[in-house]
Amino acid sequence: MPTAHDSRTFFLDGPVGRLESILWTPIRATAPVLAAVVCHPHPLFGGTLHNKVVYQAAKSLDAAGDPVLRFNFRGAGLSGGTHDKGHGEEGDVKAAVDFLATEFPNTPLLVAGFSFGSWVGLRVGCADSRVKELIGLGIPVNGSDFRYLHECAKPKLFVHGANDKFGSRAKVESLVAGLPGENRLVMVENADHFFVGHLQELDSAITTWLLGKHPELSIRDDA
Repeated sequence: MPTAHDSRTFFLDGPVGRLESILWTPIRATAPVLAAVVCHPHPLFGGTLHNKVVYQAAKSLDAAGDPVLRFNFRGAGLSGGTHDKGHGEEGDVKAAVDFLATEFPNTPLLVAGFSFGSWVGLRVGCADSRVKELIGLGIPVNGSDFRYLHECAKPKLFVHGANDKFGSRAKVESLVAGLPGENRLVMVENADHFFVGHLQELDSAITTWLLGKHPELSIRDDA
């Protein structure tokens, strides 16, 4: 269930122009335990910050009382610039992380991403010392190079559809098994790449992992 929050729609300053963004900030007296950014899937195939998987991930993080930032990559929605095959988009994620670090100083950051957003977002999150935890949803291992994760020991959650055509089960299981640090893989049976009909299981996987790592988080229903 979502927590009560302020919702702010604005334009974030990106490397090549403005980035359309939405920030949810919980209405509560205590300081947040984490602040998160969620990165959307491939913009050339309709991916935006309003994608259902991205929205569900944001809701799950929000329910835990975490501020959550979603943004449109360059060339998507009202964001400036043009698609750059994941290269320039790393700069977009860095701009989002910089914004969160300024908005919530001294708060550990989490980077989550779905599909293309996981490939770009986790790469940036691994390299940035302010980012302490990572979530990869539907990682497209069949066509994207995730070998950089072998140098990343930060805690990571992966949630994957067993029938995901962009990331075979065997490849995902092999990748995660060989990663350093603390890693958890939740394989959602009968789910496709977009978790159609299985968003509740996606929510449960994120919530369970968050509470396991941070018992001080409160999952509330005071929407």
